[in-house]
Amino acid sequence: MLNIDGTLILQIANFLVLLFIMNLILFKPIRKILSHREEEMNSRRKTIDDYQGRAEQSGKDIEEGKVRARKEGYTAKETLKSQGLEEEKGILQEAGAAVEQKLDAAKKEIEAKVAAAREALEGQIAGFSEELAQKILGRSIQ
Repeated sequence: MLNIDGTLILQIANFLVLLFIMNLILFKPIRKILSHREEEMNSRRKTIDDYQGRAEQSGKDIEEGKVRARKEGYTAKETLKSQGLEEEKGILQEAGAAVEQKLDAAKKEIEAKVAAAREALEGQIAGFSEELAQKILGRSIQ
């Protein structure tokens, strides 16, 4: 059985001294190392979170830049398209005016030729009618 005598007190004192020495030599350094490791891990987690936040922000900025560039490109495209349409209208109007001028000139030329032919034929009408009457009557008319 267990006898309670002076050796028990000596064993308790020995245990407490050993516990104190182990605390100084073994437990405190290990706790200090674990604490330092925990601090380092927290610091690195914070750094990683910062980098991830920056990466996400950079990604958002890039996406916003793409959207902005697409809008600017679309606007520039539409502007160029409208300018091209305006130039096309101008060219078509110029071409239409040139065609009208040529048509007017051709009409005037045709009218002038018709008038000249009419005048030439009117001068010859008397001769043609006399000739026709002679052929129809079969005799000369004077």
